[in-house]
Amino acid sequence: MGRTSDAKERLINSAIKLISARSYTAVGVQELCKHAGIKKGSFYHFFPSKRELTLAALDVMWETFREKVLEPTFTSDLPPMEKFRRFLDTSYQHHCSTRETTGCMTGCQVGNLAVELSTQDEVIRQKIEQIFEQWADCCERVLNEAVAAGDLPVEIDPRATAQAILAYIEGILLLGKTFNDPSLIKRLGRGVVQLAIVGKGFGETDIKI
Repeated sequence: MGRTSDAKERLINSAIKLISARSYTAVGVQELCKHAGIKKGSFYHFFPSKRELTLAALDVMWETFREKVLEPTFTSDLPPMEKFRRFLDTSYQHHCSTRETTGCMTGCQVGNLAVELSTQDEVIRQKIEQIFEQWADCCERVLNEAVAAGDLPVEIDPRATAQAILAYIEGILLLGKTFNDPSLIKRLGRGVVQLAIVGKGFGETDIKI
């Protein structure tokens, strides 16, 4: 097998790279093993199925995103609403870099899997739901900070508004992927602040992610 100590990590990284670039369905176990540099039989020593590998990859994707993007931005000393702008700027720079490297804007890795698998695999759907709920938690904290600072009206529904913001961001990334154009993040991203301002009305509907 070779390099046994990091074989599991290489499989996870291969899953993230290949599935993000193409799709879950398009990438098989044999290709994952070849990309990771391990034998196919060794795959099942670490993961009983491609689903289990994908669940592990989702955990790594979320932790990487949270540690490198969300936490540095949302726990910074910036004013609350400026944190959303900084997040979008960071996202724009990331997707510009990805397109320069690969020729494509790949969109949100987790969102792509949600679109592909949410009606096909309940276990993966539940994992993605957990990730989106944690992301909404981060947005909700910032909105509560904005209310406390007097930047937003106290009448807003922070949870529903956080979910609406998350849905809007995912929509921008989907459009950006469709048009292969990261500049949509900059052009449409300012709408995130507007969603927060009008968030009073979101509590009237049952938004569930």
